[in-house]
Parts: sequence; C-alpha cells; structure tokens
Amino acid sequence: MKLRLGLIAGLSAGLLATTALADIKVGFIGSLSSDTGLSTLRGAQIAIDELNDAGGVMGQQVSMVTADTGEDVIEGVKAFEYLAESAEVDFIISGSIDDVSLGWMPRMQEYQIPTLDTWTSYIGIIDMVIEDPEVMAPYFMNIASDEALATLYINFGAEVLKAKMGFESVVILAEDTAFGQAITGLVTDALAPVAGIDVADVIVYDIGTVDFAPIFSKAQNSGADFIYQVSSVNSQVISSQYVKLQVPMAMTGVNVSALGMEYWEDTGGAGGGISTLSPVPSVGFPLDPVSQGFVDTYQSKYDTRPMIPHFNGFNAYHGLKQAMAAAEAAGGFSDVAAWNAEMLKQDLILEKDGQLWLRYGFWQHGEVEEVTGRTYPQNARFDLTSPYEDAQPSMVVIQWKEDGTVGVVYPFEYASTEFELPSWVK
Repeated sequence: MKLRLGLIAGLSAGLLATTALADIKVGFIGSLSSDTGLSTLRGAQIAIDELNDAGGVMGQQVSMVTADTGEDVIEGVKAFEYLAESAEVDFIISGSIDDVSLGWMPRMQEYQIPTLDTWTSYIGIIDMVIEDPEVMAPYFMNIASDEALATLYINFGAEVLKAKMGFESVVILAEDTAFGQAITGLVTDALAPVAGIDVADVIVYDIGTVDFAPIFSKAQNSGADFIYQVSSVNSQVISSQYVKLQVPMAMTGVNVSALGMEYWEDTGGAGGGISTLSPVPSVGFPLDPVSQGFVDTYQSKYDTRPMIPHFNGFNAYHGLKQAMAAAEAAGGFSDVAAWNAEMLKQDLILEKDGQLWLRYGFWQHGEVEEVTGRTYPQNARFDLTSPYEDAQPSMVVIQWKEDGTVGVVYPFEYASTEFELPSWVK
C-alpha cells in the first residue's frame, strides 16, 4: 500500500509539473501563402519570441499553432474548428480577410476563445459586439473598422478630389465581397452629401476577373470624373491593366496589393498613379522608434515577401503582447469576461519626435465617437479630426508614382508627397 501511495503521489507530482510547464497556446488563423496572412503570422511570432525571451507569460512559455484558411470561407471555418477542438488553443490571432472572419464568427461565439482580428475591418462585426456584448466578449478588432476608414476618406474626397482636383462625379468599381459591399455602401451614402461628389454608377465585378477592359469602358461611359475602386483580392490585376490600358480617368480608392512594397514588382512596374487608403503604418509612412525596431527585427528574421509587414503585422505584434498582458491581469484566458475587461484597458501610445504617432487602444462600451455619433466597442481607437491628438488617423492615403516611389498624400499632417494625376490623364 505504501508503494502504491508513493506511486500515486509521484504520478500526481509529475502531472502537476507537466501542467505548470504547459505552454500557452496561440492559434494563428489566416492564409499561409498571402502577404496579408504572413504579415500577421510573423508579427505574432516575433512578439511570442520576445515574450519568451523575457521569461514567458504567467511563468509559461508561449507557443503557436497555425491553421491555413487559403482565404476561403469554408476552409476558414475548418481552421477555427481545428484550433478550438484539436489544438485546444488559449487565444487566436487572425489575419483573415473579412469574408473568412464572418465565416468563422459563429464558431468563435460558440467556443468563446479570446480572438484578435488584425486585418478584418467589417463594421458589421462591431455591430455584433454592440448588439450582444456577452457573446462577443472574446472578440477584438485592432484595426479601425471600415466605417471609420470610409469616413476619413470622405474628407480626402472633399479636400483633395473636389477642392483641389475639381472632380464632381465618381464611378465605383467594387469587387463582389463583404468588404466591397461595405465600403461601397459607405462611400455611396457619404460622397455626395458630405464631399459634394455624385456617384454616377456602381459596377460590381467578380474577384476572378482577368480582363478589365470592358469594365473600364463602362466606367468611362458613365461620364464620371474619376474611378473609386474597392479591391482586396487580386488587386494587382486591376492596377496593372489600368496603367497598360492608359484609362483616361484618375483611379483611387482601396487597393490592397498597393499596401505592400512588392506592389511595383507584382504589377511589372505598371502601378504608377494608383492611390489607395491604408490603415497605418503603411508604405511611405515614417515610423516611430518602436515600430522601426519591430521592422528591423522582422527583416533580420525573414528574407521572403512581404519584405515589410503590412499594417496588420504591426497590429499582430503589439496586439498579441496586449492580449497576453490582459491574460496576466485576468489570471489567464479561461474567464472571458475578466480577460475582456483587462483587454479593454490596454493602451499603447507610441511617439515620434515628441508627438503621438500611433496608438494601440480600444473604444469602450458606450463611448461615442464625435464625428460619426456612434460607438465602436472593442474596436481599435482612431481619430477622425485634425489635429490628431487622441489617436492616429484611421487611415492615410498613399500614392504610387510613375517612377516607382510611394508616399503619403493625405492627411496633410502626415503627407510626404502631393496627390497628382497620372501623366496620361488630362
């Protein structure tokens, strides 16, 4: 009996030791072959490495399990189920595009695993948080939602496209995705009444489109002064064809491929004149010392694309550290309400030359944003009014020039170059 009790005691001690040394598991969900997904994955991995080098979290090391979505909705659901059921992760960091996040959202609500979205910006998800804060307690989005992006873009429309360029009307070319529909709705509702620019037509195209000549012809026939494109998938195709066809209209809007330094190579040098809104940090956007340090580490570790992470890579790097800090304060991830309360308190302010440059914080429940007059609980904090004192702007507008350079054109406080028409547009 003594031997049996000793054996049991030894086994119990071994189990306790194993439990004490168990890793905190982070699940990555996103595409493992896209610049978008890799930006989040690598940003999260660098944060994990730094946390582990500093002693871990709550006395434990942090490990990561990956689940590839292939930017496909069905595969995204399977990926979330794998992370929840097989890998049994404690926390999920997402580099998913909007449609994929919407696909796995019911699974997140079911499994109640704390999750941070670093790319998806669909305002409808924030509306879910408002409507049911308890079931959406595990969810945070640390990119400004698309309504905020579109709202600030309206200012660009009024102050640059209308006032400076004299544009009076626009034709919208939007991909057939949830993101495309959301941005189209917001721009259509706001451009005319706020910026004084009429929407002449809305043309929706399939993300598999390879010949844009008929679409550009239809855009020209609309009689509009310029094109507003909304493209998050295969957007280098519409970009290069716009340049090669010398479409005689300015084209701006949302072009995800233009957010990376590989854009020029991807378009074969046929990307000049394209401008796009981008959450920050973006290409052409000066970095504060902390963010520059992250980029330096990133480039010393990775020598394949993306050579500089997209904005969601920065979101992943800072956001994962914030999620772990919230877990330490809450005693782990298992009490979702406690973790949610601590996550809402996370607020990282980064300065450049003595002024606020970037802010990684969250809107609180019931807190009203003054420009839109609505709430954005568990969404990244942003500022829509100049001067930008409470946070950075929700986005900047960048433009690629015909010589392959890129810079910020709006807001003016962050501008490094001026918006200009391509040489073939008169």
